[in-house]
Amino acid sequence: MKVVHSCWYASTALSMLVGFSPVFAQTTAETVEAETGDEIVVTGSRIQRSGFDAPTPTIVIGEAELALGNRPSIAQVLNDAPQFRATVTPTTTPGSTLSGVSTADMRGLGQARTLTLLNGHRFVGANDLNIVPQSLVQRIDVVTGGASAAWGSGAVAGVVNIILDDDFTGWRMGAQTGISSRGDGARNGADIAWGTDFGGARGHFMVAAEYMNEKGALSRDDRPNLLSGLFQRPDGKLELVNDPNSTQLYNGGSILTTSGVPYNLVFNRDGNIGAFPLGSVSQGATTVGGGGQSIFDYVAVSTPYERVNVFSRASYDLTDSLEVWANFGYHRMSANYSFFPETPAVVIMPDNAFLTQTNREQLMAGGVNGPFLLGRVLDDVGAEKVMTFNYKRRNLEGAIGFNGTFGEGWSYDAYYNHGEIRLNQGLNNQRIKSRFNNGVDSVLVGNTPTCRINADATTSNDDPNCVPINLFGNGSISDSAAAYAFGGSHLIYTIKLDAAGASLSGQPLSTWAGPVDIAVGTDFRWEKQSTQYVDPLSLANALGTLNSSATSGSFNVKEVFAEANVPLLDIIDALKFEVNGAARYSDYSTSGGIWSWKAGSTLRVVNDLLLRAVYSRDIRSPSITEYFLNRSTGIGTVFDPFQGPNGLVQNNVVVYGGGNINLTPEISHTLTLGGSYSPEYVKGLRLSVDYYDIDIDNVITTVTSNDLLQKCFASDPTDPTCKGIITREANGTIGTITNGFRNLANYRTKGLDIEASYRVAVGDGSLTFRALANHVFNLKIDGTDVSGVVGGDTAFSTPKWRGTGTIAFDNDKFGANVRVRYVAGGDHSGTLPIINNRVSSRTYIDLGAKFKVGPFTLFGNVNNVFDRDPPLTQYTNPNYDVIGRYISGGVKLSF
Repeated sequence: MKVVHSCWYASTALSMLVGFSPVFAQTTAETVEAETGDEIVVTGSRIQRSGFDAPTPTIVIGEAELALGNRPSIAQVLNDAPQFRATVTPTTTPGSTLSGVSTADMRGLGQARTLTLLNGHRFVGANDLNIVPQSLVQRIDVVTGGASAAWGSGAVAGVVNIILDDDFTGWRMGAQTGISSRGDGARNGADIAWGTDFGGARGHFMVAAEYMNEKGALSRDDRPNLLSGLFQRPDGKLELVNDPNSTQLYNGGSILTTSGVPYNLVFNRDGNIGAFPLGSVSQGATTVGGGGQSIFDYVAVSTPYERVNVFSRASYDLTDSLEVWANFGYHRMSANYSFFPETPAVVIMPDNAFLTQTNREQLMAGGVNGPFLLGRVLDDVGAEKVMTFNYKRRNLEGAIGFNGTFGEGWSYDAYYNHGEIRLNQGLNNQRIKSRFNNGVDSVLVGNTPTCRINADATTSNDDPNCVPINLFGNGSISDSAAAYAFGGSHLIYTIKLDAAGASLSGQPLSTWAGPVDIAVGTDFRWEKQSTQYVDPLSLANALGTLNSSATSGSFNVKEVFAEANVPLLDIIDALKFEVNGAARYSDYSTSGGIWSWKAGSTLRVVNDLLLRAVYSRDIRSPSITEYFLNRSTGIGTVFDPFQGPNGLVQNNVVVYGGGNINLTPEISHTLTLGGSYSPEYVKGLRLSVDYYDIDIDNVITTVTSNDLLQKCFASDPTDPTCKGIITREANGTIGTITNGFRNLANYRTKGLDIEASYRVAVGDGSLTFRALANHVFNLKIDGTDVSGVVGGDTAFSTPKWRGTGTIAFDNDKFGANVRVRYVAGGDHSGTLPIINNRVSSRTYIDLGAKFKVGPFTLFGNVNNVFDRDPPLTQYTNPNYDVIGRYISGGVKLSF
């Protein structure tokens, strides 16, 4: 028994060809037929009857969409679609331990609210689509609406179902390379796949392997606007400027009062004292330009990684109606690169061992008569200079199952999947806080620098290993001091998923309008995270930036579901009306039982027009991290509304997060109304429009630190959301913010998905026109509309409009395409008083071409042809291209 499959074979991941097939993006979950007559049963529903129109719209990303732009991961292919936001990618997490991860985030509601499946099944690597074997992907079905009743928890914004080409036969292999126009971001990769029948064509086996090495874009200097940020003017308003730097930080040492106010004196690189090299304008702790520093100057634009994927599948027809199958996958991803420097402010006593007589005279002349703070950028520590992040992620996944048919139109399937991810990561070259402070506080004993704790023989508070640290100037920290006072965090943990399910579908009865389709089934899931190792320094909270912490916990869920489609009217070539409903009951070991459901209908008019509507109740259960995270650590810049004459004081703070075992599931209600039009009199034309309204209550979230401070400033001081979150230093500035997971928000978004496509024969080939757009009417967070807020450092940064348009020609020997990507502008921030808050729109042009010679295909792509610059960005931006022009090409061999 062979399952229904498509004649379209996806290009290999590492040699994405510019080929075009007649897959149109915005469809219902109906059967799409190729010109050859083969079928794709789109998996937008548990009911997969040929010709079935489901009320929930489904985008089909086929060979053409997979090829456009030669993207290196499935997530980055999805991010080109207007419905998705590039929330977590190598370019949006360059200073995060999520480095290299690529996820799917539909509607900008967070990646946790988009459920990702592989061949209709959950898999442990769903939170990182790098794990999926791209070279065997046949197509991707994207359900653009709530689908928890059909597929389970997490399908609040929608479902991404990655369909593999299970029947691939033959050989395909390829190689590619790419580089940005600035000479960085180099990418090299290769892939190979083989598939064959055996056992008299009753069995099938295939195996594929892929390798990808991305060098990353590690410098911001060559890219306009990526060294920008906020500058606070004397009138208290903020301005986005290029190259804002802190006067409290310098890589030779900035000299501050004990309350943190700059003296505008610095230690130059040679250790002598001079005036702070101020920029064009200065105010408070910030100067524009000049010789100051910002930690964002050191953060990569895009992170490097090395990726290996291996996947194999075997299937065998035990009978003409029963197939058994087994999958195995291996994935490894790793990197080791510079993160950013630490920026401590440490007390320097007047008798410090490394202050020369000249230094002391210069300090006295500058009004420094006692202890002072030294604000230091530690970019000169040992061989690594700054902190370095390294990780190895390994995924093993295995699944077995069977599917079959019996009787008149009945089918069944069952599967079991086990997967585990082992993550080994470390952040090296961090300060060991107590050792660093002891080493800095050194005095002269017989003209020899000695740690103060060892200088007084009458006390026992000493450390015989203490090495004095000279912070004055750059390159002054000795190797022995670095070895004593700096170390690294090290964390090893494993995530495991066991999933099993079974379903039965068929047509038990008929109405006057046709057969009734049903699907019933059950799903089981066990999730577990366990920590194997946490370094001793982290356990003692000894490190200055990131102390690793253990996260261990587990939960399980048992579910049953049912779906039915009932035809109520069928007038041939005139009207066809069907209603559809589904329900699922989920019993969680942590939070108990909960229902999800949907109800919808479709009306097809004279075969050309399809109208659809669906209303659903969807859920998202808390993840293990949200339940059990011990502690996370982040750093960032906040504007404190509680202090300062103008109500805003800029602080660099440490933000601690954590899990919450008392969390309960999110509950969402989604309304989708729309339709598609494919006129018989214009062959190849398809139009569709769908309206969506997603309302999520009990949202599990942590808000951004700035939003949290603004909320607490505007609220009743007894608000439990704000209680105990802020710890202040002795001088009144914010030192730390505690901001863990809570059920504390409502999200609501409304918008439109629009598509128009047309395909026509031209000579010996075909010409395809296609445009997709998404318009967001609003995206409300606790009632506040944040749609149109597009700054990269703003949570839920979402443009009002996004769109793509493609013109492509393709025949047996040649193919070419032009793609236009449009991202609307908006406001950088929705809360801060920024005088140049407006961000202009961006339009990107991409080109692609291929040439086929015998079994070889040569291809090339240029993305962002005109090198359109991003808007002013301090860190990164999920909406706009930060890499610039990128050129790639390669070769593929198929036989």
